[in-house]
Amino acid sequence: MTEDDSREHVVPGSDEDLETADVRGYDFRDGADLSSLLESYGTTGFQATQLSEAIEIAEQMQEDDAKVYLTFTSNIVSSGLRETVAALIRDGFVDVVITTSGSLTEDVIKTAKPFKMGEWDADEAALRERGINRLGNIFVPSDRYVWLEEYLYDFFDDFFAEESIRTPTAFARELGATLEDEDSVLKQAADNDVPVYCPALTDAEVGNFLYYYRQRQDTDSNIGIEILDDYQKLIEDGMFADTTGLIAVGGGVPKHHAIMTNLFRGGAEYAVYISTGMEGDGSLSGAPPNEAVSWGKIKDDTELNYTQVEAEATLVFPLLVAEAFYK
Repeated sequence: MTEDDSREHVVPGSDEDLETADVRGYDFRDGADLSSLLESYGTTGFQATQLSEAIEIAEQMQEDDAKVYLTFTSNIVSSGLRETVAALIRDGFVDVVITTSGSLTEDVIKTAKPFKMGEWDADEAALRERGINRLGNIFVPSDRYVWLEEYLYDFFDDFFAEESIRTPTAFARELGATLEDEDSVLKQAADNDVPVYCPALTDAEVGNFLYYYRQRQDTDSNIGIEILDDYQKLIEDGMFADTTGLIAVGGGVPKHHAIMTNLFRGGAEYAVYISTGMEGDGSLSGAPPNEAVSWGKIKDDTELNYTQVEAEATLVFPLLVAEAFYK
């Protein structure tokens, strides 16, 4: 083997002239501007470019007057993203909310008692002794849940007074109407007639307190939560929409409810996922949007109509919202 042969293996060379954009990051010579910085993400590469795609798709949803579904898990409300979600609802950018039971309970708690900044590396046994619950680096004292139980018991009396079987959307709407905090997701949804779907309503403190409430001797034992009516309405409202767009922050039941009910209309036209889920385990939370295309839950367009940002939501969701909705 000659030196030229060896060089061909190491540096094979190419005659192809790629026509894609040059990789180039933000130029800080003139200082910093958030909008220009985010625009530069398109040619930064890696997840910055995925976020740039997400912004473009979210803007297109608005241009096409799409029915926008926002789905998120309870940790979003646990964090400071609660205010971001409430703003999107308040300012008319979201038409449908699908979330988990923990989102509802924590939203209510925060109207009266804040969560507190903590730390990741904590003595868990000591926290338990002090009555403090840890959510990552966020601390939630147990007295919050004592207060919530009393609040919900009073609410349940009115909620079940005339109808013993209610839906999760009715629960969210009527509970939101009792709240006064302008940063409350439920209050903004109730005030702006945005339905909040919670298919697994009992999977948090709501379920615990409904269990105890039902055991009370003076309570009608036939009270219950009906989920099929909500599912039917979610499907049918989607079928009558000309265009739909999904923004899924995290995975689980909320994400799947959005894409599954869009299956009935032939798939959503647009989808943006923000996720830290791993595709390799075959889970729904880790499944990227192109997998949903194979099921018919998201449409496959010739133009860019879906993407996934593989990043933790508190880092990128506010940037997406700032640039795509509040620029």
